[in-house]
Amino acid sequence: MLWKKVADESATRCCTSATRDLTTVSGRVKHEGLSFLTITLPSFGKDFEKSLDLGYVDPHLFKSFKRRGRSPVFLSGFLDLVFDRSDGRLLDEPNEDAILAIRQLTLMFGKVRIPCSDARTAAAFEQFIQCEKDIRENDARLTEEHFSDFKRVSRLLFGDMFDFMDHQIWEVAHKPKHGPGATADKLRGNAKYTQRTWTSRLQEFFPWEEFLAANSSYTDELNDVNVLEPGDEMPVRVISVPKTLKTPRIIAIEPTAMQYCQQSVREMIYDWVKRDGTLHSMIGFTDQTPNQRLAQRGSLRGDLATLDLSEASDRVSNQSVRAMLSDWPFLHGAVDACRSRKADVPGHGVVRLAKFASMGSALTFPVEAMVFLTNVFMGIEQELNRPLRRGDIQRFRGRVRVYGDDIIVPKDFVRSVIGVLELFGARVNTSKSFWNGNFRESCGREYYAGHDVSIVRVREVFPTSPMHAQEAISLVSLRNQLYYAGWWATCKWLDDEITGVLRYFPVVLPSSPVQGRYSYLGYQSEKLGRALHNPLVKGYVVRAPLPSDPLDGHGALLKWFLKRGELPFADRDHLERAGRPRAVSIVPRYASAV
Repeated sequence: MLWKKVADESATRCCTSATRDLTTVSGRVKHEGLSFLTITLPSFGKDFEKSLDLGYVDPHLFKSFKRRGRSPVFLSGFLDLVFDRSDGRLLDEPNEDAILAIRQLTLMFGKVRIPCSDARTAAAFEQFIQCEKDIRENDARLTEEHFSDFKRVSRLLFGDMFDFMDHQIWEVAHKPKHGPGATADKLRGNAKYTQRTWTSRLQEFFPWEEFLAANSSYTDELNDVNVLEPGDEMPVRVISVPKTLKTPRIIAIEPTAMQYCQQSVREMIYDWVKRDGTLHSMIGFTDQTPNQRLAQRGSLRGDLATLDLSEASDRVSNQSVRAMLSDWPFLHGAVDACRSRKADVPGHGVVRLAKFASMGSALTFPVEAMVFLTNVFMGIEQELNRPLRRGDIQRFRGRVRVYGDDIIVPKDFVRSVIGVLELFGARVNTSKSFWNGNFRESCGREYYAGHDVSIVRVREVFPTSPMHAQEAISLVSLRNQLYYAGWWATCKWLDDEITGVLRYFPVVLPSSPVQGRYSYLGYQSEKLGRALHNPLVKGYVVRAPLPSDPLDGHGALLKWFLKRGELPFADRDHLERAGRPRAVSIVPRYASAV
């Protein structure tokens, strides 16, 4: 029904009809199940994007759909506004509303978080192991000359930062911190501040006397610290989490001690990049909007390419990272010391890792960005056919940017950049990389000829009761995203669906804690609050209590010393409750509408 509502509204916008398309969808869902919406339709959407990039409908695309002429019969009312049916060529002035409609109708269910089958999960773990084999084979193919070029270009980019970090680690002038996530040894919340497990590899660069003790007067009290030798270290715990019906996401959960020290190195990288004008313009860690702006510019001018990598973090070789850091002994030693060397993979046991780290390590994201940026400039150097100089790096500000596995490079250098990325083991996802036509995609935003054609995605199945809190929260978010994206007829239908589950669904502002509907017309007010005289409405409010986790003594003092900034802790009860909520619910009550 949601697909039908979006299709009908899209057809009205584009002055066409989606009646036959609905018949196709209904019939194929009946025979193929939910996988038609979550797997087959997204494949159609990716083929459509590739056709936009090529400028014509390739006969090898849209394999699961019948054709009439060069284009598929399915969604033909929209496709005919984009491509010429007789020869499949892109029209001189394709309809942007039709492009948006096709993308919305085919891709909106592609990332619904549904657990996939056991067979698909097992295949994902098998791919994790295969990836390890690929890295080792690729490392064996690389020569000393390859690594020498890699070191030289990375020094041009990051030499000053590495000098600073090497000195900081030598002086032990850096402070660790605990992350919010799970750990392999299953310590959560405040329990992390009383950890007593360390490793001999960490001890050389992160002595526990400095990192586990609040100050020197407590060192004697921590006489029960268990320092593990390399052979006894705990491996990362590899698990799967729901991503799509097609495949799960594979992540690795690090031991507490490793994560604790990784955070200190990560923070030094983030702080330096934030201060360095050149690096800040080329690497992003927290803000995706620069990538999105460059993608929009690339779609309008055609001068920039957007590249996407498959299994990006899992394909960064540790040998590449060692080469990058080899001239800075303290930094190199520290990064290696807090890198887990083994992983416990379901169905495969404990394996030794050739990759630098999987998703789960605090250093994965910044280190992969540095490796990819180095590869990008190696590709640029190849195209220039001369060694790079510092002035060359400066000239590419505003034209090169890396955010995770989303990479933007000048179109003229794209072939050589892809060649170097793949030489060093990366896999460029050609179905999500664009440089020929006027379509570009980066960091969750998509553009065609400067027009934003980004879609709204369904993330969860629909709830049937307020007890399904996560699903209800997601559905309200979906409704409000569709509202701001202009799908107002669909929102009207969703409002009825939501009120069938949630008894109260008032109009509120986005800043309100109430799960309500957003409107350009303002907000509801049922009464005024006695204390603040603010407008109150009755609606569902998220309740996610932190688990009880009392902390006192040395652990509480250590937590205070590790706090960042001069302001007090945001949560005054942080020594009583900590960690991530173990359950989320929504409860009806009066709360502010603004």
